[in-house]
Amino acid sequence: MLDMLKSGGILIIPILVCGIAATYIIIERLVYFSSVRKRDVQLKKNLKEALLRQDYSAADAFCSASGTPFSQVVRKALAMRSLDEQSLKEIVETEMEAVIPQLEHSLTLLGTIANISTLLGLFGTVTGNIKAFGVLGQGASMGNPAVLAGAIAEALVTTAAGLFVAIPSMIFSNYFTRRVNKEIVELESSVTEVLLRLTGKLR
Repeated sequence: MLDMLKSGGILIIPILVCGIAATYIIIERLVYFSSVRKRDVQLKKNLKEALLRQDYSAADAFCSASGTPFSQVVRKALAMRSLDEQSLKEIVETEMEAVIPQLEHSLTLLGTIANISTLLGLFGTVTGNIKAFGVLGQGASMGNPAVLAGAIAEALVTTAAGLFVAIPSMIFSNYFTRRVNKEIVELESSVTEVLLRLTGKLR
């Protein structure tokens, strides 16, 4: 395996770096979304009970312990609950826009890695073919077939490595984008429920 990677030439290094970075981002985001979902489920249950009792101190404590984007928005709503309804909605909307980047963290980078890996693989294909045709142009294909084979190997290995990194990166980039959109919709719905409870329109 190591010998095969070495045959890909210098371009294998940036492709490997992209692969390591993509792997880290994918694992980090999977763990993050799973953790946020679990904490929010418990938080929503605790918030409902605390708001029914109008125990805002407890509600704030639950949010502080949760540490999710949803809890951050709710904490802002609790802190500003004495304002009129319209002002409260505007502040909450502003806070929601502020927490969305937490959900989108590193996703742009993941999409960029997918594109770069593809291009690096293509670049390796081009440079490998240039070397191969250079060998053929010198009439050395029969005298030194190892040189020709090395050039072809560079083209094939870099292409394969680039695609190996790009394909899962693109798949997870699209998955996380859909996940973020879903989280935003659920965030809006949950925050609206909290606002209705704070304004006394829902019990």
